[in-house]
Amino acid sequence: MKLPWRVPLPVLLCLYLPGALASQEGAITFDRAIRLALELPPELQERLGDQIPGESFDSFVLLFSAAETVMIPAPEEVVVEAEATSGSDVVRSQRLRGAVSRLQRMSPERSDQERLMVAHVDLASGAVVENRTFMGRVFLINGSRPSPEWRLTGEQSEFAGYMVMKAVAEAGDRQIEAWFTPQIPVPGGPGEYGGLPGMILSLSIDQGRILYSATGVSMTAVDAGAIRPPSQGEEVTREEYESIVAEKLEELKLLQSQRRRRRPGGGL
Repeated sequence: MKLPWRVPLPVLLCLYLPGALASQEGAITFDRAIRLALELPPELQERLGDQIPGESFDSFVLLFSAAETVMIPAPEEVVVEAEATSGSDVVRSQRLRGAVSRLQRMSPERSDQERLMVAHVDLASGAVVENRTFMGRVFLINGSRPSPEWRLTGEQSEFAGYMVMKAVAEAGDRQIEAWFTPQIPVPGGPGEYGGLPGMILSLSIDQGRILYSATGVSMTAVDAGAIRPPSQGEEVTREEYESIVAEKLEELKLLQSQRRRRRPGGGL
């Protein structure tokens, strides 16, 4: 059954909440893909262009209760090289990662320089405490949760074993698409996003430039004290952080422009 978004929200929820899980506590694993905006020098484009990855990937765990959520990096898994991998392949892979890392450090694009690593949300007050890395620095940011005006589209699907509904919104200059499930009646989601009548299991920002996708849901009790705000990092307000980001990205743009004039088509 597909319902038009004009149907009042309480009516929509009444159709699904009888099957909602009684528990409002658990953990959700998310994969995050961030589209890279790297600019390759001409000779590097010719030599390695088809090998430079277009996206970066990492994984997170969202711990949640009825009162708060926290998104933290997933435990690192041991990566074992396949036996068939030769020493030269390993060296080539390391060089490629090094090239990508240098390109990112020089990039004036925010998505290449910034990563959200931890986000704690108080669902009642909307207070958010985050750890973000930017140009190698770790910041502790205090602020408020974004409050986009969500619009239900009426589209429904299944995701990670749950019935999900689509909502869209704009937050500043960002276009957001979320698929949430009333079967987990907690208004949370990855990062600082939420505010819908159910947990967000898939979140796309700016047509997939940043994409969070739930890969597993565990509706089990969360250890006491596990959902807590980060406390490490250079403490700043949201306004101070945005000012730092704007200033540093402008400096990188100027450096990039100077490099182009001084060494047209130059490499790393």
